[in-house]
Amino acid sequence: MTSGPRTSGPRGRRAEYAQLTRQAILEAARDLFVAQGYFETRVEEIATAARVAPATVYAVGGGKNGLLRTLIADGTAGQDVAQVIARIEAITDPAELIRFIAHATRATFEQWSALMRQVVAAAPREPGVRETLDIAHDSMRGGFRLVAERLAALGGLRDGVDAARAADILWLHLCNAAYFIRTDDLGWSLDDSETWATEALTTALLTGRGTR
Repeated sequence: MTSGPRTSGPRGRRAEYAQLTRQAILEAARDLFVAQGYFETRVEEIATAARVAPATVYAVGGGKNGLLRTLIADGTAGQDVAQVIARIEAITDPAELIRFIAHATRATFEQWSALMRQVVAAAPREPGVRETLDIAHDSMRGGFRLVAERLAALGGLRDGVDAARAADILWLHLCNAAYFIRTDDLGWSLDDSETWATEALTTALLTGRGTR
């Protein structure tokens, strides 16, 4: 009788080491981008923090631009994103869906705002970073389109608001820039921001809410 494929031999250990190395590099890059800024961080510093050679940073991530893109791309494809999508598709009450997406974006902002500040700051000066910002925005817009289409399917949208318009309104209230205005410029807490967004979106989007 022949045994099945081995997963704990040298090849398996190499794959495990490669994954751990990749994770260490990404974590080091994220920490340094947040602490110092994108342009102020050098590949050599990332390598030192991850305890690898600079050449390994380039091999794994393609330099700073590639690392930043990977951080954002991984964030838009994580298990928590899949869970949010599943919840959107399962909710049957429009008001509950508004409450959920306001809370979900608040939680995402809380987790990613420090890095996104650096992405937004660097994007005007670096085409590669602008492309990374587009990845984040496309993912968020896709989520808002899903919410808007779900609201439409549930018959929850007020007269004169179709799914496309609803997606725009969700973006206006819940994108990163909107959160930056409320928390940074106005000094609102995340609790206040979430409460306001929920109430404003309920009035702006749902049938029977607010004035026509």
